[in-house]
Parts: sequence; structure tokens; C-alpha cells
Amino acid sequence: MTAAEAPTTEAPLRDRPAAEDRAAAELVFSAWSAVSPFGTGAQAYRTGVRAAESALDVLDQEQYPGPYRQGGLVPGFTAADALGRKGTRSMDRVTALAVATFGRLLDGCGPALLARPDRVGLVLGTGSGSVQSIMDFTRDSLTGDRPYLVDPARFPNTVMNRAAGQSAIWHGIKGPNSTIAGGSLTGLLALGYAARLHRGGHCDRVLCGAAEEYSVQRAWLEWHAAGEGHRPPLGEGGVAWLLEPAEEAAAAGRPALARLLGTRFRAYHRPEEAGPALTACVRAALADAGAGAADVRLVAPLGADGEEEALRAALPAGARPAWIRCRPLLGDTSAAATGLQLAAVLAAADEGGLPPGTAALVTAIDRDGTVGCALLGG
Repeated sequence: MTAAEAPTTEAPLRDRPAAEDRAAAELVFSAWSAVSPFGTGAQAYRTGVRAAESALDVLDQEQYPGPYRQGGLVPGFTAADALGRKGTRSMDRVTALAVATFGRLLDGCGPALLARPDRVGLVLGTGSGSVQSIMDFTRDSLTGDRPYLVDPARFPNTVMNRAAGQSAIWHGIKGPNSTIAGGSLTGLLALGYAARLHRGGHCDRVLCGAAEEYSVQRAWLEWHAAGEGHRPPLGEGGVAWLLEPAEEAAAAGRPALARLLGTRFRAYHRPEEAGPALTACVRAALADAGAGAADVRLVAPLGADGEEEALRAALPAGARPAWIRCRPLLGDTSAAATGLQLAAVLAAADEGGLPPGTAALVTAIDRDGTVGCALLGG
């Protein structure tokens, strides 16, 4: 075989940008949606955040006989009502929240987004999946009647990546599919992973988000994990956003709501080290992005002890950013918390996105020894 006859290693039909171009591509948030205690959809969330009125309500103790008397539940939400009865008989709540949230996002973007479904990635942040499903299935395996013991249709609900996998199957997304778990930092970790997934050339755009359910089982676990510490009411919800290169968003007619300037994470050993670790984290994110601390106009903290003091230490004296405090409005949404904080930043900005030249911070301190932040720019 001559050199002219040898098969080429190039693929002319592939139109993906070169690796160096992908690494330099500016990723933007071009669409988002949420299913939260404020209701279903981005508009309901935007209205609730801007009104700053609590969505917490008294829990029905017959249905939720756990240790909490208040909670932030998605009003009237069931899998069958949100997605239809077909295929939802054995679907657990966290999976239904995730599938419904991604569905709202895709509906708003139109069918062209999935013209090449193999080039669209999906990254979902979650806690342990569905705590209720895991504990119920384990109990049934010990108490169920022989010979079957358990309902095999419910076994998929016990694995952590059930919600992400079902979301992709339900909506026909065929690109890389990942599940991220990291306590209160889960939403930020999912965001950072999604950005790396794109920059590594594994997809052209990424659907990214986080979901958490309320259940009696989760309530007891959270209650005991808090020990003698503060026990805020629990909440639930799902959030999703579309992350893609700025030029692709413009070509599709989607506005660049915010630029992703970066994410940073650090660990701490003792509780008193958490605040300084977060201050260092924020300063590093600003330095990496070449942004000034004075440019930060919006701050959305998780609400952990010492968090706001750490953020004020990272910002210049006299800085007066607007603070968005989600926990008093929604409750402790655990794995979905930082995702909902990020959505709150997008909701608080004008519908055209963050103003040019401004920046926003989303931060969290997790009780298990990690801190993190995401920096967004206009």
C-alpha cells in the first residue's frame, strides 16, 4: 500500500474544535430552570427569590412524621403529575425532580439543542441518591415475604446514578453522563466537573444541575448528623442550567446570562480553619480570573457558621454587594443547595444576565471539611 493509499487518521466529518480552542472557549450559562418550594419553573423561582419571602411551611405530621415540624417541599409535586403515569410507577422522588427539571430546561431551549444528542453531556449532583429508596429496599429485604422479598422494579432507585441516568434516557441525551456527590458543595463540584468535561472535548455543551428530595428517612439522618448544632428546616428541589461556549449560545439565539470565571475548592482540618480556607479560596478564584474583589456585586452564601465573615474578609473594606440568602427561604436543601444558590444569582440578575464588568460569588462551607466557591461574571 502506497502512502497515497494509506488510510488517513483525520476525520473530515467531525467539526469539533481543536483541544486548545476548547480549553480557551469562554463557557456561559445560557439557560436555566428550577423546581423548588416556590413552584415549578424558572419564573416561579425568580419571583420567589426576588420577593425574598420564605417558602417554608408546616409539614403534615401524618405524611412526614420525622423530627422536623417545618420544611420546604415542592408544592403538589408527584412523579405522575409532573411526568405522566407512563414509566413513573416505580420512580422515586429525587429522580422525578431531576427528570422534571431537565425537562423544563430542554422545553425552553427547543429541539435543536439535541440535534446531536451524543455531543450533549449531563452532569447531576446528588447526595446519596434517594435515601428513602435505599432504606426502604433494605428494610424490605429483611421483612418481605418469601420467595420474592423485594420489588425488583425498585432496585434501580437504590443506586446513586439513577437520577442522572434516567434523566438522560427520558430526554434522549446520549453524551457522557456523570453523577457527582459532595455534601453541601455538590452543586459547585458538579459545575466544575461539567466545565472540565467540555474542555476535555467529551461534549459540545453540558446540561448540569443538582437535585435533592425531602423524606422522613433523610430528615432523621440530617437531624442526627447535626448533633447538638443548628438544625434548620429541610428543603428539596431540583435545578438545571445549560453550560456552553459563548459563540454557540449566540448562534442559537440564547443570551449569555453569566460567564463561568472559575471554581475553587479547599479542605480544612479544624472548624476554626473553615473561614480562613474560604477566604483563601475566594481570593484565589478572583486572582485566577483576573477579577477585582470590588467587582463582586452579588454574593450567595450557603449560610454556614462563619461563612459571611470569611467572605467579608475576602472583599475590600466598604464593599456592599447584594446578599442572597437561600436557606431561610428554602430550608437546608443539602446536595441541591449550592445549585439553587447559583440559580438564585441568575434569578436576581436582569433577564439579560449579569451586567458587564460585574461578578457574583456562590460559596459554601461543608461540615465535613471542605469549602468552595464559584465565580460568575457579566
